[in-house]
Amino acid sequence: MLSRGNTAPMFFRLLSKFPQGFSFCFAYGSGVKQQLGYESVRSKRNMIDLIYVVDNAHRWHTANLDQNFEHYSSMRLLGGGLIAQYQETFGARVYFNTLVQIPEEDVIIKYGVISTKDLLEDLTDWRCLYLAGRLHKPVEIIRNASSSKIQNAIEQNLRSAAHAALLLLPEKFTEFELYRAISNLSYSGDFRMIFGENKDKVNNIVRPQLENFRNLYAATFEDLRDCLQLPIIGSDNQICTQDLSEPTILAHLNGLPKWPIRLIVERQTNGRYRQDMEDILIGVSRSTNYQSIVASCLRSIVWSSSVWQSIKNIPTAGFAKSVRYSWSKALKTFS
Repeated sequence: MLSRGNTAPMFFRLLSKFPQGFSFCFAYGSGVKQQLGYESVRSKRNMIDLIYVVDNAHRWHTANLDQNFEHYSSMRLLGGGLIAQYQETFGARVYFNTLVQIPEEDVIIKYGVISTKDLLEDLTDWRCLYLAGRLHKPVEIIRNASSSKIQNAIEQNLRSAAHAALLLLPEKFTEFELYRAISNLSYSGDFRMIFGENKDKVNNIVRPQLENFRNLYAATFEDLRDCLQLPIIGSDNQICTQDLSEPTILAHLNGLPKWPIRLIVERQTNGRYRQDMEDILIGVSRSTNYQSIVASCLRSIVWSSSVWQSIKNIPTAGFAKSVRYSWSKALKTFS
């Protein structure tokens, strides 16, 4: 499944500095997984990004304020209850504390907190395609999912990513292009890619992690072997072939999560639900521009969630940290 690296003890020590009761926890980003353009994995100049999934955000933030009061911006004065409400109401339902110094480990971390119910919704429905997008790619699992419900949602999210990527790809493509299409699902439409991220970010993520992607999607692609032919062994430039018949395209459309399907139906009917959803999807599968229809709907989800989550992050980081963090991101645009 998702990988667990050889620096697990360091991550466990980090977790020990926080209130427990995580239902799932993972690390991601250039500070954890190798990306081209960075000196090395976990280089000291790369901040470590962590996601803490908790069942009760109110209780967790209240405990964390007692334990790590200095991690929070001035929003700490609101107390755990209002912080949890802010987390669960706006943006992608994640509350971030950023540029947190951990002197004992000589690292800087950014950690996001999300409620279990909100993670499950994003993984299964793609309402925000925010953490779901991060889990389309190899990450470092620090705390395994506490329930089969979370694990099943993680696996469903991978299947959804495969269906979406295949809808956006032509009949023939390379293995690298396949994983790039999967990784790009949560970046295409992200306003931060206009200003704030390296323009080659997706390529830089995929190229050094091809083996991790293969392992991550092995079971998913095995289930799709009737419509997808992957090279058994060889370079990432070997050609893959997929079936583009109308029944297969329709099956991929039906394999999309709830939110993209809803947007497809809305756009095809101009918001007037006078046709059966299956009839609408059949019509899209027969359309010559089904790829642009799917791509447009996915971009709109990512655009909306990335804009609102970035706005939401300003008060949670505080003005000074927001400027520092934004400046470091802006430098990547020109790197």
